[in-house]
Amino acid sequence: MTKFRSLKMLSLAACLLFVVTAAHAQTEAPKKPILSPPATAEVTLNGQQITIHYNSPSMRGRKIMGGLVPYDKPWRTGANPATTLITPVNLKIGTLDVPAGTYTIFTLPSQTQWLFIVSKKTGEWGIPYPEGNDLGRTPMTGATLPSPQESMSISFENTKGNTTELHVKWETTDEYVTVTAQ
Repeated sequence: MTKFRSLKMLSLAACLLFVVTAAHAQTEAPKKPILSPPATAEVTLNGQQITIHYNSPSMRGRKIMGGLVPYDKPWRTGANPATTLITPVNLKIGTLDVPAGTYTIFTLPSQTQWLFIVSKKTGEWGIPYPEGNDLGRTPMTGATLPSPQESMSISFENTKGNTTELHVKWETTDEYVTVTAQ
């Protein structure tokens, strides 16, 4: 009789645990979408993969250029953690020589000419801008998108051989710089 009673109690405990777990699962709040989800841009040059990790913010009804992204101040070129460039090969980004390695990238938006900034300091949050750690800066070329782009993106486009264009797009802005594997 004791074995039967122990088995009955164990079954009852298992049923109770199942009911409590199921009830808890139904009352959990649904997870909110990430406002600036992580994203990656990749390209292969000289047989090696160049990677940029960033977080992609959205307009959500806000004025972006000259508003959320102020002119004439370094911008982390994304959201949340700093945007990271990883290259296993030496690169020429615009006029800037970038040795193989890991870097943080920023831009300096302006109404007339953007600058692409490569920083030697890595592992930091996206702000504040790490003054005095620039590997260098190079001018970017600007274009206007035909319609507003809701989410910011970084992409490699027009890749031919060992050369590509690194584009930063958001709102109606498209700023880009040529990247060549050395």
